[in-house]
Amino acid sequence: MSKAIIFRETGGPDVLRWEEWPVKKPGAGEVRLRHTAVGLNFIDVYQRTGLYPLALPAVLGQEGAGVVEEVGADVTELKVGDRVAYAGLMGGYSEERLAPAARLVKLPDEIADEQAAAMMLKGLTAEYLLRRTYPVRAGETVLIHSAAGGVGLIACQWAKRLGARVIGTVGSDEKAKLAAAHGCDHPIVTSREDFVARVRELTFGRKLPVVYDSVGKDTFAGSLDCLAPRGTLVLFGQSSGKVPPFDPGLLGTKGSLYLTRPSLGAYIASRDELVAASSALFDAVRAGVKVNVNQRYPLREAAQAHRDLEARKTTGSTVLTVG
Repeated sequence: MSKAIIFRETGGPDVLRWEEWPVKKPGAGEVRLRHTAVGLNFIDVYQRTGLYPLALPAVLGQEGAGVVEEVGADVTELKVGDRVAYAGLMGGYSEERLAPAARLVKLPDEIADEQAAAMMLKGLTAEYLLRRTYPVRAGETVLIHSAAGGVGLIACQWAKRLGARVIGTVGSDEKAKLAAAHGCDHPIVTSREDFVARVRELTFGRKLPVVYDSVGKDTFAGSLDCLAPRGTLVLFGQSSGKVPPFDPGLLGTKGSLYLTRPSLGAYIASRDELVAASSALFDAVRAGVKVNVNQRYPLREAAQAHRDLEARKTTGSTVLTVG
């Protein structure tokens, strides 16, 4: 019988258990997918702790890659043996799963399974952030928080390819070197540098048109202070915690700023959007955007992967291997 990492109560990594998880035959419009690799993301931690509530018991994981083992009725675009990947579908921490065929994309031959599992959620996030939420233009300077993280490393490279000058925040000198090797022109080590003051220095006081912030509570106020008049703060995560309530009038006093809180699901809601975004991501990788799998854990060791992720011991992308 197939197994999965299941949690029946919220809490620390120890709530994640390796248990049997039966998988039914696919229904109409579904396929049965055998995972080869599953991506690890900070949203998994939010869900495990209850910050983002789920109905329990549940199986975490929103991106993965694998092979189609069986197709249900009315599935015409996929067949048994196809290599596929997905993002935004709960249930990835499993050996096998059912998935709606319309939410899967075929993998090009040159994209390996582990690479796909490491990049679908993060890469599609980078795609909508840089190309659609605030479309980056050549010659602009942008700030990307957590530049050495999974989304950050992809976003720095992609922004650079779009012609931007990239400033990024990181937590250590080691991560600064990693970010610099992936397109970040000016890594800022926040343990010893004030990122707001450094941004002002790097922009000669002009500040920025956009800040991409996945950290939340600890960086939110500073991110606003980095923006030029009519600048945009793209808040797409909260690894340090929720942003406290604030008076929207603050956006006006700081220069008629824009604030948006996007999510991937809203940007790949239709089949056409998913296919177009995935194609853009695959093209970016073919053109030289690197997706490095820096950590690998067997799926059954997901709890340890969570401990390392929360302790900031990981860089770039991490995958849980299956089989």
